[in-house]
Amino acid sequence: MDTEMFLLELEEAMQKACEYTLHEFSTVRTGKASPSLVDTIDIYVHAYGATSKLKQLAMITTPDSRMIYVKPFDPGTVKDIERGLKEANLGINPSIDGHAIRLPIPEMTGERRREMVKRMKGMAEDGKVRLRSVRRDGMEAIKKAEKDGAISEDDHVRLEEEVQKLTDRFVKEVDAHAVKKEAEILTV
Repeated sequence: MDTEMFLLELEEAMQKACEYTLHEFSTVRTGKASPSLVDTIDIYVHAYGATSKLKQLAMITTPDSRMIYVKPFDPGTVKDIERGLKEANLGINPSIDGHAIRLPIPEMTGERRREMVKRMKGMAEDGKVRLRSVRRDGMEAIKKAEKDGAISEDDHVRLEEEVQKLTDRFVKEVDAHAVKKEAEILTV
């Protein structure tokens, strides 16, 4: 067993789990307009006789903190994009503005903010569960390698400590991002 390669692969798996969690965080509304509110979730639009993702048909920007602006590459698809946004049930009512669509972001209530924080904390916990799952798989691989005689008992102990350090590092990263996201959500 190549211990350095094993640790690199484990670190890569934990990095992916952490990145997935951070991507999930970007879908949580903070009260400010963000293109990620509509481009990270898959909003499908029926145009040209086919179904396409919104981000393939339009440019999504935020001119200010309360507005998402969707500008179709082809102005003829404005109505199709509006219909797709309504069908996506975002809780935001799209309005056509010439050759573009405006999505006004309403102010979040205190109750809605607490609900979003709760949802985000659930996502953080799911991320930690993914990290612990990677750690568990790594620990099992270490035990199997020692049992098969591929590593010594000293290597076993050292590798378990390294795996735990990696896990702690990524859990700390998820926690730090969760605290930052919570502050963004609760900021009025």
